[in-house]
Amino acid sequence: MDFKKLEKQYKSELLDNVLPFWLKNSQDKEYGGYFSCLDRDGTVFDTDKFIWLQGREVWMFSMLYNNVEKRQDWLDCAVQGGEFLKKYGHDGNYNWYFSLDREGNPLIEPYNIFSYTFATMAFGQLNKATGNEEYAEIARKTFDIILSKVDNPKGKWNKAYPGTRNLKNFALPMILCNLALEIEHLLPEAFLNKVMDDCIHEVMEVFLRAELGGLIVENVTVNGELSDTFDGRLMNPGHAIEAMWFIMDLGHRLNRPELINKAVETTLKMIDYGWDKEYGGIFYYMDRLGRPPQQLEWDQKLWWVHIETLIALIKGYYLTGNQECAEWFESIHNYTWQHFKDNEYPEWYGYLNRQGDVLLSLKGGKWKGCFHIPRGLYQIYKTISENQNDL
Repeated sequence: MDFKKLEKQYKSELLDNVLPFWLKNSQDKEYGGYFSCLDRDGTVFDTDKFIWLQGREVWMFSMLYNNVEKRQDWLDCAVQGGEFLKKYGHDGNYNWYFSLDREGNPLIEPYNIFSYTFATMAFGQLNKATGNEEYAEIARKTFDIILSKVDNPKGKWNKAYPGTRNLKNFALPMILCNLALEIEHLLPEAFLNKVMDDCIHEVMEVFLRAELGGLIVENVTVNGELSDTFDGRLMNPGHAIEAMWFIMDLGHRLNRPELINKAVETTLKMIDYGWDKEYGGIFYYMDRLGRPPQQLEWDQKLWWVHIETLIALIKGYYLTGNQECAEWFESIHNYTWQHFKDNEYPEWYGYLNRQGDVLLSLKGGKWKGCFHIPRGLYQIYKTISENQNDL
């Protein structure tokens, strides 16, 4: 592979295609915040606003302003979204709603912990971009609430009957691995180190299972045991692989090469496990015992799974020189650009059927927004750029 050519390809796709699409089509100039439900050509098809995606877009344009170029239109986009979130996104005590209507009236209660995590990311980066201490305080207070909710993320909105089948989920410790580094500039060093150690332990010693050959499960009992139930058998290869590049970043930050090597090894195992050997692409959900998954969309091929896998592979390749990472990167790069990129309109498709055909032509919706594709394009070109002479 010509890595210099790849660097240009990913950077151009980000700056000339994907970001202009969101800048042009997603900003609500009347009420503030962002539209995320965008059809193939950028037409808005629903005006509800989802806090995950509001926070992610604030984060994206703040992060790019901080790390790529001091472009005023990026900063303006981030600030207007941040101000909308600050005013309407929470209940006054930084309990972040799941969704709002266009004007900012709450639609769904603050049951979802990831509304909190993406708000923290958003205001942490927005503080870096603007120097506004109010944004830093929002990030700190929200992060404190996240940590207080680790044992029961949904709080009073938890539908599970208490005490019968207590499972804990991989998603929160996984995202805390990334979130800790995102707001590193706002946390005391000793506290940050403890958070990082706790996250690494959960991901690499609780959810990563030696008895499964080094695969990662989505749910375990509160005692850290496997559960032979729908949720306990659930595997999400993309989730596990995304977490591994977070772990690689932590390993690099902490100068722990053994942690990086373990993350690379796990990435390769999860790709091999999740790869559809008949049609190509990585399955969305799987059952670790090969039983029918409860998720009817289990065999779809999703945008975020594939772009996150490419990030993990390019980081793994440059951090360790593992040639298998380069080989898988080439295969998944080819699959991703062939199937997810829309060659007629900007931005990428999100949902394919098992065979790799476009299932939904939307470019954004309730779950897909200005996040995985642009973050992935940025991470990949930046990783290649920073390591051109290392291998």
